[in-house]
Amino acid sequence: MRYTVYLSGEIHTDWRDQIRSAVESKALPIDILTPNTDHESSDECGVQIMGGEEKPFWKDHKAAKLNSIRHMTAIQRSDIVVVRFGDKYKQWNAAFDAGVAAALGKSVIVEHAAELTHPLKEVDAAAMAVAENTDQVISMLEYLCREY
Repeated sequence: MRYTVYLSGEIHTDWRDQIRSAVESKALPIDILTPNTDHESSDECGVQIMGGEEKPFWKDHKAAKLNSIRHMTAIQRSDIVVVRFGDKYKQWNAAFDAGVAAALGKSVIVEHAAELTHPLKEVDAAAMAVAENTDQVISMLEYLCREY
């Protein structure tokens, strides 16, 4: 079986690269999808493509709508959605992606530090599995690909 995995959430660390490297080195049958992880490009895409805005609300609105096309398409194409919450920034979009994926019946794996368990309890409740680090996510993916 081949899986398509969407790596959603935190964009300020190399966790996606760690998963990609593990998938490649272990020859796991996984195709990886990601959001735009270039923060500036993601924030500016709406006004760069559709024109400037006087109010920050509308600038953000344009970018959010355009980025949502990418997110929703990737979630719909995915078998598994991995959502990572980092500790540096509040990732509200990650919580949205987790909820959408769960509502669409996708298998959701949530990753976050143990100290975020309480604030993310509802997100965790919607997940099929919860990991405390990227190594655990990699182990989960490897297990799912293993034939018995």
